[in-house]
Amino acid sequence: MSESCCTTDGSCSTGAATTATAVAESTATVYRVSGMSCGHCRTAITDAVGALDGVFSVEVDIAGGLVTVATGGEPDDAKIAEAIDDAGYELTGRA
Repeated sequence: MSESCCTTDGSCSTGAATTATAVAESTATVYRVSGMSCGHCRTAITDAVGALDGVFSVEVDIAGGLVTVATGGEPDDAKIAEAIDDAGYELTGRA
């Protein structure tokens, strides 16, 4: 049985093991992303951004065009933008 990136509250996470301490000490940054329209978009962005070093979780709000990234410290906006671009979407800035 494969694991889903979606949590019981409908948000997505990378599936990476995190501890309550790591998440509590993480920095959440919200980005505006264009081109998202479906569950495939959510999965593609979650997988791409979630694979980056230092990313604890990724939540995608398709309707709002927002992606929230929790990192261990200040996020690398350039790397996040590149991952989103490589997935076929465009990071248009921080929300």
